[in-house]
Parts: sequence; structure tokens; C-alpha cells
Amino acid sequence: MNLTAVHKVFKAFQYRDFRLMWVGACMSSIGTWMQIVAQGWLIYRLSHSASLLALDQFLGGIPIFLFSLIGGVVADRIERRKILLFSQYVQMASAALLTVLVATGAVHVWHILCLSFVSGLAQAFGGPAYQALIPTLVQRDDMPNAIALNSIQFNMAVIIGPALAGQALAKLGETWCFGLNALSFLAPILSLSIITARYLPERTTDSMFGSLKQGIAFVRKQESMEALIVLAFCMTALSMPMRTYIPVFVKDIFHRGPETYGNLLSFMGMGSICGSLVIAGRGNIRNKGRVALVMLLCLGAGIAGFSLSRWLPLSYAMLVLVGISMMAVFATVSSLVQLITTNEMRGRVMSVYNCAFRGGMPMGNLLSGWLVPVFTAPIVVGINGLLLILVALYFLFVQRRMAQL
Repeated sequence: MNLTAVHKVFKAFQYRDFRLMWVGACMSSIGTWMQIVAQGWLIYRLSHSASLLALDQFLGGIPIFLFSLIGGVVADRIERRKILLFSQYVQMASAALLTVLVATGAVHVWHILCLSFVSGLAQAFGGPAYQALIPTLVQRDDMPNAIALNSIQFNMAVIIGPALAGQALAKLGETWCFGLNALSFLAPILSLSIITARYLPERTTDSMFGSLKQGIAFVRKQESMEALIVLAFCMTALSMPMRTYIPVFVKDIFHRGPETYGNLLSFMGMGSICGSLVIAGRGNIRNKGRVALVMLLCLGAGIAGFSLSRWLPLSYAMLVLVGISMMAVFATVSSLVQLITTNEMRGRVMSVYNCAFRGGMPMGNLLSGWLVPVFTAPIVVGINGLLLILVALYFLFVQRRMAQL
């Protein structure tokens, strides 16, 4: 890769506030992924229940589904930096409490489930504020690049976090994973305290409900926005259960330990970084809708292939494909939503998108949690992959509104 290509990929780094936010988010994401790995492993070790794995994901995601719309209204009424700071403090406190419970041996599965709900509630308000804040840190032309770079930091964390967690679980125990996650929130808190960008909302006499109705009306007026919202829900509802049940594949199919679990997530993260780098390097590409749908086809094929694999190297390869295609879809769809949205409506519109995108996760996990005990994890994950392929084909050839973006 030559210097021109490198400059294209990291173009948004020219903005100081964006750099600070990127580094802070990267550090906290690494800690969060360490906790995700340790938490899934701990729940399965304590209960040996695939249903409780799904319930944990459901409880972590359902507050986002229920309260993101309110969070979006708040993000358009209060300085977004303050909302984000409050969200980080709550998540740090939850991780610290879990660290103490695990270290003292007092932890039970219900403790983990309750703290997942609290963290999800904090993210329901922090998520729309974060998504609405990022475009204010860069110029409009650099927005797709900034979104793709944000995806890169997330997926760097997906590689580094599980790899560190696998080593920490094997050599030090779960306590270190939770404790390091609690400390990692100091990075975004410091970044948010330093940045100079401010969003000063205009005073309004509208009620919270009135502001929410304006956001929903804006979404419905845009010809393609509804299709993007539906697609966001479908892709997370059908793709995320695969990640939830990776501990089941590791223990029951491959008969391995936590290091293999971390390796599988790391290969998926490596693929995600590759997908993000391609999107960041291409910048404001044409035919974003068609690109997203083609990559959605690849995502479904990768998930179906992973569900059928009984050979670990093939599973690694399938997860690389899943990571590449998943991040290409996520980054492209998110860019389309941001580019269609005006700044004064951004918090509310992104909350609708966030509600669909993040809401699909608990709904998909809840449904799969009912189905897995009956049909087994590989069958449910494989069917989800096939359904993703059908969704992509529908938007490509039947409902073509998104394919024309």
C-alpha cells in the first residue's frame, strides 16, 4: 500500500478531536471485548446452558431496543459529550462491580445478567449520542471515511480483546478480564474531557414525544430510509446469534478451551478490519446500496459455511469471510443513513437506526435461545445464514429501492 492509499484510508485522522475519540473508543472497545469473551465463558462454565448465553445477550441488548428512541431525543436536546460521559461512568461502574463479585467468588449468573441490562441501558443513551457526535468532528465529505475508521477501531478491538482475553482466561482467570475492562473506560472519559467540539442544541418548546414524532416522520419521508432500517434489523437479528453460540461450537463440537474461543473471535475480527480498510480506502463510493447487498449475500454464505464446518481451519476461514462481509455491510449502511440525515435531526434518526440495528441482536438471540435446545446451535445458525441470503436477494431483485442508492 503506497502513501497515497494510506492517506486515503486514514484521511479523517487530520481532525484532532476525531483522533482523540478514536483512540479512546479503541481502548474501551478492547476492554469490552475482553469482558464479552470472559462473560460468555463464565456463564457457560457456571450453567452449561446455551439458553442463558442467549438470555445474557438479550438482556444486554433489549434496553437499547426499548430506550434508544428516547436516547436520540435526548441527544438532540443536551450536549452529546455530557451524555457520553455519563454512559461511560455507568459502564465502568458495572464492570468494576462484576470484577469484585468474581474476585470474591460471590458471583452468580443472575448478577451477570443484571449488570448486562444496566450496561445496555447506558448504551441506549450513549449510542445515539456517539453516532450523532462523530459527524460533527469531521467535514461532510470525510464522513464515510470517519465511519469506516470507526469500524476499524471496533474491529481492532475484536482481534486484540479476544486474544488478550483468551490468554488471560487461561493463565490469570476471569477477574483480570473484567478488571481491565473497568480500567479501559478511563480512556474515552479522558478523550471526552479533552475534545473541543461541542454540539449546542437549539432551545425547543416541543415535548419529548413531539420531538420523537418528528424524528420518525423524517425517517418515513425519506424514500430509502425505511428500507435501510428494515435491513439493519434483519442483518443483526440473523447474524449475531452465530457469535453468541461460538462457545457452544468450541466446547461441544471442537472440544477445545478458551484460547480457541478467543482465536475464533480474533479471526472474525481480522476479517472485519480488512472489510473496514477497504471501505475506508474507497471513501465516498458509488452504488453503496448494491455493494451492501452483495456483501450481505457473502455474510449469509459465511455464516452457513461456519455452521456446517467440523474442521477448525475451515471455521477460521469462514469467520474471516463473515468478518469482511459483516463490516462492509455495517459500514456502508451506516454511511448511507448518516449522509441522508440532517444535523438537527441526527440524534433522533440515528436512534431509530440504532433501535433497529441494536434491537435485532436481542430479538435474534431470544428467538435462537428458544430454538437451539430443540434443533441444536449449528442448525439454527445455518438457517440464519440462509435467511440472510434470502433477505439480500429480496432487496436486490424485488424491493430495489436500496439497491439503487
